Amino acid sequence: MHLPDLVSRWYRVNARDLPWRRPGTTPWGVLVSEFMLQQTPVARVEPIWREWMERWPRPSDLAAAPRADVLRAWGRLGYPRRALRLHEAAQAVAERHGDVVPADVDALEALPGVGSYTARAVAAFGYGLRSPVVDTNVRRVVARAVHGAGDAGPARVRADLADVDALLPPDDAGAALVSVALMELGAVVCTARAPRCGACPVHAVCAWQLAGRPDYTGPRRQVQAFAGTDRQVRGRLMEVLRGSPEPVERAALDAAWADAGQRDRCLDSLVVDGLAERLDDGRFALPA
Repeated sequence: MHLPDLVSRWYRVNARDLPWRRPGTTPWGVLVSEFMLQQTPVARVEPIWREWMERWPRPSDLAAAPRADVLRAWGRLGYPRRALRLHEAAQAVAERHGDVVPADVDALEALPGVGSYTARAVAAFGYGLRSPVVDTNVRRVVARAVHGAGDAGPARVRADLADVDALLPPDDAGAALVSVALMELGAVVCTARAPRCGACPVHAVCAWQLAGRPDYTGPRRQVQAFAGTDRQVRGRLMEVLRGSPEPVERAALDAAWADAGQRDRCLDSLVVDGLAERLDDGRFALPA
């Protein structure tokens, strides 16, 4: 049995029960999940996604919401600019596409905040179309199972898409199933640091296993620290702003981080990014 068949059969039995995968989930629900899942664990996304879909079940619902409400609802998912870009994407869908998320990859990529990966993911998982979807997990599975390498190394967009495209069956439904199965396999079995090879459905045909699991010798992606970074400071400041229904005094923000220079730099960056507003009276608030 070939790799696509093996992963598809495994997925049907072992897939995690995630709400955005359930029958009846709209392409809009898939788009929201993809924005939220960028660099954020599933466990943190799931409850927020449920709240968003109950509150804003259509793009036009989110489009009409104040940005401050959107940022508060985003909570502590991190990278809050994603929330504003999703808000802008919702406005574009409502205005340009009759409140229906487009199925065409080019039309999806034209939406604010939607790149190649997200566009292809919505086409595949929202519409069940044949569209190669490549994320870090998929690249790792392909690197090991197909190329016999322990790690995928730096991204090679065209080559990565071609690798995955070559694994997809010609029909839409079969291709969409293989796409999500490859992603799931990389997320829960063929993991970066502790792959569970004994539980892997492609163990017998995996090129990395057959080669004796050689160590990866190429360049590795650097893991970014969090503690003490501007990202952490921005998160602390955003937490203060989200937690107050009224504009906050500068003193409340000053108390969020001791290093005045770093704090001021990060506060200025939030204003520049449109995540905060400096009012005429010197107070700060989420954008209207």
